[in-house]
Amino acid sequence: MATGGFREKELLGSGGFGRVYRGILPTSKIEIAVKRVSHESRQGMREFVAEIVSIGRLRHRNLVPLLGNFRRKEELLLVYECMPNGRLDKYLFGQPKVTLGWSQRFRAVKGVATGLFYLYEQWEQVVVHRDVKSSNVLLDGELNGRLGDFGLARLYDHGTDPHTTHLAGTIGYLAPENFRGGKATTSTDVFAFGAFLLEVACGRRPIEQNRPTEDVLLVNWVFSHWKRGDILEARDPNLGEEYVAEEAELVLKLGLLCSHSALAARPSMRQIV
Repeated sequence: MATGGFREKELLGSGGFGRVYRGILPTSKIEIAVKRVSHESRQGMREFVAEIVSIGRLRHRNLVPLLGNFRRKEELLLVYECMPNGRLDKYLFGQPKVTLGWSQRFRAVKGVATGLFYLYEQWEQVVVHRDVKSSNVLLDGELNGRLGDFGLARLYDHGTDPHTTHLAGTIGYLAPENFRGGKATTSTDVFAFGAFLLEVACGRRPIEQNRPTEDVLLVNWVFSHWKRGDILEARDPNLGEEYVAEEAELVLKLGLLCSHSALAARPSMRQIV
């Protein structure tokens, strides 16, 4: 098998509905990432497969290409192009610490914003990703940020209302309305994008339980710096003085704006890009 039988040593990570393994296609020797997806119902699987087929037609320089999918009983295998520099989060939180410079971080967040704008406004349907976070952003050979893992994504037609209310995603990136039975929308994705911006700029996860109570939530910690007038003090200390102050301030403030608890106060992705 391309993945060597899904051995633990080939495990790249886990996310919505499944785990991701490294693999190599036997004939071409192309490196791939294979996600094993399971679904609780046969009907749900049929609908899910139909959406995955549509998502497989997405083509953008800041999205990880879905190369194909294979059905196996109640399991679906999604085959993605493997990005040579791996997941962005390992450069932010990995041990031993490997730090990306500011210019590389800024390029990554701009790439993800461009990819999301394509999903929302430039493709034939609206694609809500539902799991935007640093571990779902991969870096290609030039360290461009590419959004991947569409295992939770949902599609709907332009000009219509989304109908997905099932709670899905990752705690720390979920908008408040998600917990009130609200629908998954581009605005809930923007909230997650805000958390993503803050973690990239600060080198911190959205929730860190080992911190003082008032600092557990990253957004609250950054907001407190903003209120004191020293928002740049929230930047990742690993950056030292090697950063562009105007860009870092923009990312931090935009992260706060996207993370606003009121849906109407968040910017659209068109405004962001």
